[in-house]
Amino acid sequence: MNATIPIYSFVAFSGTGKTTLLEKLIPELKARGLRVAVIKHDAHDFNIDHEGKDSWRMTQAGADVTVIVSGKKAAIMENRPTSVEDLIEKITDVDILLTEGYKHGGWKKICIYRQASGKPLAIEPEKCFAIMSDVPLDVKTLCLDIDDISGLAKLIIEDAQKSRRKEDD
Repeated sequence: MNATIPIYSFVAFSGTGKTTLLEKLIPELKARGLRVAVIKHDAHDFNIDHEGKDSWRMTQAGADVTVIVSGKKAAIMENRPTSVEDLIEKITDVDILLTEGYKHGGWKKICIYRQASGKPLAIEPEKCFAIMSDVPLDVKTLCLDIDDISGLAKLIIEDAQKSRRKEDD
């Protein structure tokens, strides 16, 4: 696995606010000079291509991988089962990788808890690197206010720097 990029996975039950939190965190990390990659887990059969477009037609014709490129961005569509670990290996030139989901992945997890959701923590507190919550929780794991995006960014950056120093030793 791509050991040089620190990975933090944001985990919670659907409707708890993972995407909302990441929408706030990404610009905060970017403002601090970091290059950020994100992998979004989807439990459904998503489709990013559009029916009738050339890339869609090539996929429909049986391409195992379809790539679409413009002067400003590119997308690689793996039209076959692909592990998240294989995708991580393809990511380069970023300082940090955030995932939305993957609570069973082998990287540090930041759990999100919203009392109004009526849902518990998605994983045990002791398996979390940190917890973002809208109410105080009686846990030993570091717990930040769900709106403390600056504090979360600082925590992640400090931890990533510490991890990189360990790799360099």
